[in-house]
Amino acid sequence: MTIMNSEDIDTAVSLTTRALREVAHLDWEVPAAGLDWSCRDTAVHVAEDFTAYAAQLTVRATDAYVPLEIRAEEGTGPAGLVDLIEATGGFLSAAVALAGPGARAWHPYGDAGADGFAAMGVVETLLHTHDILGGLGVHDWEPDPALAERVLDRLFPHLPRGRAAWPTLLWAAGRGELPGLAPLTAWRWYADPVAAGRVLLLPMSPAIAADLQAGGNGGFVWVEDGPLDDTREAAGIVTRAREAGTYRAGWGPYVIVRTSDRKAIGGMGFHAAPDADGRTEVGYDLVPSARGNGYATDGLKALSAWALGRPGVTRLDATTDEDNALSQAVLRRAGFTGAGTGEGLVRYVLRG
Repeated sequence: MTIMNSEDIDTAVSLTTRALREVAHLDWEVPAAGLDWSCRDTAVHVAEDFTAYAAQLTVRATDAYVPLEIRAEEGTGPAGLVDLIEATGGFLSAAVALAGPGARAWHPYGDAGADGFAAMGVVETLLHTHDILGGLGVHDWEPDPALAERVLDRLFPHLPRGRAAWPTLLWAAGRGELPGLAPLTAWRWYADPVAAGRVLLLPMSPAIAADLQAGGNGGFVWVEDGPLDDTREAAGIVTRAREAGTYRAGWGPYVIVRTSDRKAIGGMGFHAAPDADGRTEVGYDLVPSARGNGYATDGLKALSAWALGRPGVTRLDATTDEDNALSQAVLRRAGFTGAGTGEGLVRYVLRG
């Protein structure tokens, strides 16, 4: 997985501000392409993201955005808006450069390190520059392909490669089509995937979960026999938690993606956020065509290590049918031990 840094932010800001200054003589009150915002509002949004990400890293925010507001003074023209993007991009670049290797901060999609915030800053400015230019009638702008490839690899590790990076990034963000691939019915990026060797675990956000529940692809390219009904039903955990006000990023189901072909092959995750005693329950499913290869074991080991490494988490529970020998073998290989039987189920536990 690509590690991004302050130099990537500097490159993105340089490319986008150069392109935006060439259209600074036009009326930015028109709608940005594909958005409900005007081009002016979209430019301010980029500055807001840069500043918010810099603030998150600076204070190591743990549970919300730092309470600040960025706006352009009344009467600021397009040239001033480009200056605002350049200045706030510098804020984020500096914050990323100064952050230590262990720095982490809160984001709605889950905690991220400095490289994750760098990548998110890059993708925000590249995509929204595309939107602004499109709204102003410029449809042939492309950033440096190498930069597009880096951010695609860092934030969209679940999507197929082999095509030009910029069109792929636009498709990944719901802004275009790619021959031979169905449109994504939902999309998001992943700043902090759980890496497990041959598979990646990518958490379901509320929007992704809702799309899977409704029969969509959740923004993933699935193998032919997926997703299973069990995966779609597990997505309901996120929906119910959000409705109840108990949703916590990372403490729900994840989609399992095979790294060899970047296709989704199943689901794995938690039934709920840890309780007051630091306990939560895990579950998983794989499509039939992916079973028997150790993917579930790889994923469960990595996800268990992630969970037990969180502050206050003390124990993971799991249950499986008494006659499901394969599932029981997965749990044992992942370090779980038997904790009793009853009502046709076998209980397992892994302690921190």
